[in-house]
Amino acid sequence: MDNIQNDELELTSNGEIDRDLLIEVKDVKKTFGKNEVLKGITFNVRKGEVISIIGSSGSGKSTLLRCINKLESADGGEILYKGIDILKAKTDINKLRQSIGMVFQSFNLFNNKNVIDNCTLGPRKLKKVKKSIAEKMAIENLTKVGMQDFKEKRVQTLSGGQKQRVAIARTLCMNPDVILFDEPTSALDPEMVGEVLDVMKQLAQSGMTMIVVTHEMGFARDVSDRVIFMDKGVIAEEGRPEDIFNNPKEERTREFLKRVLNN
Repeated sequence: MDNIQNDELELTSNGEIDRDLLIEVKDVKKTFGKNEVLKGITFNVRKGEVISIIGSSGSGKSTLLRCINKLESADGGEILYKGIDILKAKTDINKLRQSIGMVFQSFNLFNNKNVIDNCTLGPRKLKKVKKSIAEKMAIENLTKVGMQDFKEKRVQTLSGGQKQRVAIARTLCMNPDVILFDEPTSALDPEMVGEVLDVMKQLAQSGMTMIVVTHEMGFARDVSDRVIFMDKGVIAEEGRPEDIFNNPKEERTREFLKRVLNN
């Protein structure tokens, strides 16, 4: 995955190599039984971009993220990471996931371990980082999310918001190029949503590349560089937040926003 040849990277209009292009999703399809969940999805992700994906439940948003991280196998199309098609069988999935991190709505932490062990496990096992160095990185990243004082706490004693902040720190410990967020606040009590969104806003301001599936319209409007509205397995509309929220072109975008913003 690291040995990317120059001729595999997309060229700009000037004929130069576009080194800021991290992910290219090209005509990706996914079917579960007779249910066509993704019907040819195409979009690009550039270094430092924050892309929010919005839409009703069942529109294919989470499935799309899982295909990008190969938790699901797409049935057609291409997903290129730094010019390499990750859908090919020879792709080293474990190495890919070191570069494309993921934060889940259900946290996916090890409840039988404490906070710092959750954060050091990946670097030590996958990257063969020494324990002392892994722990130093873990504390740095726990500090970023305001959880450094909980490093010795068992995960099962934490609140939902605290668990999600630990999950973000754990992902940061792998030093990924991009982080996928799959509805990271949907399992949280309302009073805990803000603390997680604040951490995500700080990450965006630091230049982290992020693809966020979210129902938090305020975050999508205020933090995103681009917003993608998915409906029934397709990208119905894509654009700058101010265009999507203030002047959507598609009727189904207008209907969705009217429904969610009036609730």
